[in-house]
Amino acid sequence: MMVQEQHDFYKVNSLTNLDEASPVEGTIVWDAPRSLWNGAMLLGAIVLGPLTSSWSALAVFLITAAITLCAGHSVGFHRRLIHRSFECPKWLERTLVWFGTAVGMGGPLWTIRVHDSRDWAQRQVDCHPFLAHRKDFWLDGLLYLHGRLVLKRPPGFDPGPGIGDDPFYQFLDRTWMLHQIPIALVLYWLGGWPFVVWGVFVRVAACTTMHWGISYFAHTQGEQDWTVDGAVVQAHNVPLMAIPTMGESWHNNHHAFPGSARHGLYPGQIDLGWEFVRLLRALGLAWNVQVPAELPPRPGISPVRARSLSVCAPGQAEISRVQL
Repeated sequence: MMVQEQHDFYKVNSLTNLDEASPVEGTIVWDAPRSLWNGAMLLGAIVLGPLTSSWSALAVFLITAAITLCAGHSVGFHRRLIHRSFECPKWLERTLVWFGTAVGMGGPLWTIRVHDSRDWAQRQVDCHPFLAHRKDFWLDGLLYLHGRLVLKRPPGFDPGPGIGDDPFYQFLDRTWMLHQIPIALVLYWLGGWPFVVWGVFVRVAACTTMHWGISYFAHTQGEQDWTVDGAVVQAHNVPLMAIPTMGESWHNNHHAFPGSARHGLYPGQIDLGWEFVRLLRALGLAWNVQVPAELPPRPGISPVRARSLSVCAPGQAEISRVQL
């Protein structure tokens, strides 16, 4: 018998000491390792990409980006490791998390901490401008890709058993940059330097830059079906980015139901990450897959469109401040 994990699908589960923490006071500092990494990847993509371009190199870029973003970042990191929106065998979880590390943005523990710190801050009545994307577009990108926020009173971090104490995840966190090496070696064997440039430099630069871009727009402008009561930052859906982000751009839906394995909730909302989870479930590799209609009603969210409540659990309307 498969027992469902104990997990609060609406809580920021990895942070501690929140009564003493403040998301407002802090200083942005240069994040040297990530700045040099992101800068090197972008420079390599800009300089070497045009010199090595071909249809086959482009195909390598598209295939490697799709696999790492979908199986790794969207499903492995976000829907499984952070939100526990489905369960799966540990060997599969680790495989998906490795693909997430292969995206080239950071290791699993770092990703959980950054994600949950931003999520917690955005739910408060106020937060630091860095966490709310209040800077001008290009300055926000510069700070996001090359800086980090040091809070004066940060929350504690404890991702819990099976994650924080997992030696494989600890290893990935220490060595996340190095995992491009085996990828580069395989690509060089398959197609020489053009495959390496487009499968590593162009892919990593594109994925990291897109991750910032979607975070910026998804927290500043776009359509909404829900608002989170009292939150200083509201999320928005960005339909044009649904396919390249594997469904992550349905961010308003996600803020309302963070424990849902499905982000594209309404008709026409393409969610490739959800389709991958469905495939895993069909193969018997995923179970206890969560969607809004099966989650407990969430207090503190308000529907803003006529269709909003169509995806909810019974009783959601009674505990929401309906704005229809």
